[in-house]
Amino acid sequence: MQHLSIDVVSDVVCPWCYLGKVRLDQAISALAGEVLLTVNWRPYQLNPDLPAEGVDHKSHLAAKLGGAEAVDQAHARLTDLGRADGIDFDFDAVRISPNTLDAHRLVRWAGTEGAAMQDAVVTALFKANFEQGRNLGDRGELVAIAEEAGMQGPVIRSLLDSGADREAVMEEIELAREMGVSGVPCFIIDNQYAVMGAQTVEAMTAALRDIAQMKRPN
Repeated sequence: MQHLSIDVVSDVVCPWCYLGKVRLDQAISALAGEVLLTVNWRPYQLNPDLPAEGVDHKSHLAAKLGGAEAVDQAHARLTDLGRADGIDFDFDAVRISPNTLDAHRLVRWAGTEGAAMQDAVVTALFKANFEQGRNLGDRGELVAIAEEAGMQGPVIRSLLDSGADREAVMEEIELAREMGVSGVPCFIIDNQYAVMGAQTVEAMTAALRDIAQMKRPN
């Protein structure tokens, strides 16, 4: 069976990244028994300059998108798309646009416990933000999310407070920018091929299948 690695460059407060993850999961299921896929989550910050405590979500988004009406239109579209893929977006519940550096540190530590743990934590972070309105900039929330996924809360609290891996995550984000990543999600397959955006399940499945076929020896 052909093996492909997928590095997903993503931000945990990007709704398109949540949609992209759910669709990627479906593509992986569709290719089960045909292609072996391993996924690693890489950090990116859409808003790296936000303060540690975050800012009011609705005001911040309105300023970025050009007003409240544009925000409502974007949310309506995403809500419909999410519903089709099993995501229950609740944008009214989101109060804070956080600085996501600490959340990416948590994802990094989850990866040291294996792909399954990292996947669980990433899913939990997306769900916490977009379906439950929890503040991903709050370290107490991050510890709770880590515990819910099966990690050791006291260890995560200690790591967060120590500043561990802050520089490493920031360097990884800068590396993604230097590689030309200017929007997320970005799926880097086998360090060679990039698929941009939250593709449909069919498009992602086809892309992965085509790349796997190209890798097969003649």
